[in-house]
Amino acid sequence: MLGVIDLPTYLAGLVLIVLLPGPNSLYVLSVAARKGVRTGYTAAAGVWCGDTVLMTLSAAGVASLLQANAVLFGIVKYAGAGYLTWLAVGMLRAAWGMWRTRHERAEDSEVAAAPAAEERPYRRALVISLFNPKAILFFVAFFVQFVDPGYAYPALSFVVLGAFAQLASFLYLTALIFSGTKLAAAFRRRKRLSAGATTAAGALFLGFAVKLTLASA
Repeated sequence: MLGVIDLPTYLAGLVLIVLLPGPNSLYVLSVAARKGVRTGYTAAAGVWCGDTVLMTLSAAGVASLLQANAVLFGIVKYAGAGYLTWLAVGMLRAAWGMWRTRHERAEDSEVAAAPAAEERPYRRALVISLFNPKAILFFVAFFVQFVDPGYAYPALSFVVLGAFAQLASFLYLTALIFSGTKLAAAFRRRKRLSAGATTAAGALFLGFAVKLTLASA
């Protein structure tokens, strides 16, 4: 179909890959838990746009450039790791604020824990996606296995594979968003639980930053 071979195997692999936890999905879940469905979808839109850009860059040959140029790969890698670290520090600071105000009334705690500036979830999710050079390499390494080398329009094959990937991402992030809103009610009632969950999220983001720092082309 349009130069795509072994579609069932691709779909099975895609489901497993999408279900793996990553900074994008974790960020969408945390935003939905804190600010609701609409804001969760705003963050998810940043993920989808970022993935679309990475898929386009992969098809355009940027992955080969990153593999061949260690300096360029390092710049993108460390920029991404730095941004994830910055997000992690913000989460840990927020968790500390929740812990300090855990005995206050819900209204007072929400005021104390409120960020000084607007979060802009779309932009954050987009940046998290774009500053991940391994994702570009992954899209090429995974997609190319399911493209018929004899097909006259390989770019069209990439579009088909990318469309399936985005559909799987949409379904998965939708499930996370609605799960996050259910968690939000429990977090509002239990300040210690909220602080602990935010601390865990910050720690995971630090782990993602370290993992990205250690990545090689």
